[in-house]
Amino acid sequence: MSTDRLRTLGTKTVGPGHPVYVTGEIGINHNGELENAFALIDAAAEAGCDAVKFQKRTPEVCTPRDQWDVERDTPWGRMTYIDYRHRVEFDEDGYRAIAEHCAERGVDWFASPWDVESVAFLEKFGVPCYKVASASLTDDELLRAVRATGRTVVLSTGMSTPKQIRHAVEVLGSENIVLCHATSTYPAKAAELNLRMIHTLQNEFPNVPVGYSGHETGLQTSLAAVALGACFVERHITLDRAMWGSDQAASVEPGGLQRLVRDIRTIEESLGDGVKKVYESELKPMQKLRRVKGVVAEAETGTGAESGSVRREPVSV
Repeated sequence: MSTDRLRTLGTKTVGPGHPVYVTGEIGINHNGELENAFALIDAAAEAGCDAVKFQKRTPEVCTPRDQWDVERDTPWGRMTYIDYRHRVEFDEDGYRAIAEHCAERGVDWFASPWDVESVAFLEKFGVPCYKVASASLTDDELLRAVRATGRTVVLSTGMSTPKQIRHAVEVLGSENIVLCHATSTYPAKAAELNLRMIHTLQNEFPNVPVGYSGHETGLQTSLAAVALGACFVERHITLDRAMWGSDQAASVEPGGLQRLVRDIRTIEESLGDGVKKVYESELKPMQKLRRVKGVVAEAETGTGAESGSVRREPVSV
């Protein structure tokens, strides 16, 4: 198999022929509380996720200046928007604690940096990769910063045109990225998921592994993405969809996350290699149920019999 479409994330390989890499997107659903972050890491570990992902921002860079002093109601009382943005960010000690907890639970962690300063911050932790959010796909300065780290970059393509996607791939370089199809509405409507874009991206970028970042409700469509060939799947996760926060309603609760990972593993096992064969488990049912052996020689059936095309024996007339 060609290694063109294989990427390394920590100790794992992402791409065709390898298990789907499943990421639980914590984002800011922790609401600035380490206890919530730890509980979400635990839920991801117990479900069998490969990694969890956070979002890292420098509030003064990522918050428009005219929004700093706008007041809003929060779980911690009424505060300015800039104070709220600081309230939901973890400092270096917080991420050290997160890194330790992830190591104890056996899951990787990484983050979406939303500005160049956040890339420098995250470099302190040796994360296995970076995620570029759909909203940041047009930020060439950020793309160059994450490329300069030499780490694998996972790029989401929501709210972007084909021309913008091609440009972002050019800036990042195609040799060390994973592309994720996404629709950036929260929650996304099924009619707007356009999952066949997975095939479009595979055809457009034949040397790049393609995944799926979902913001829909329910699990069926993320599972369909795996059946269509997504080798990386990311879903937002939450302790409770009724919690305060803009991303909670489009997130998956712990029980749903367990079902999602379980069913992804079943689907990838069931897809097989596309080569038709008669399995040993079929021999007894064949002997019992098949009344007419057919024109193909019996020697061609049995354990390991395999052929994409079927050879036919001459028939006497």
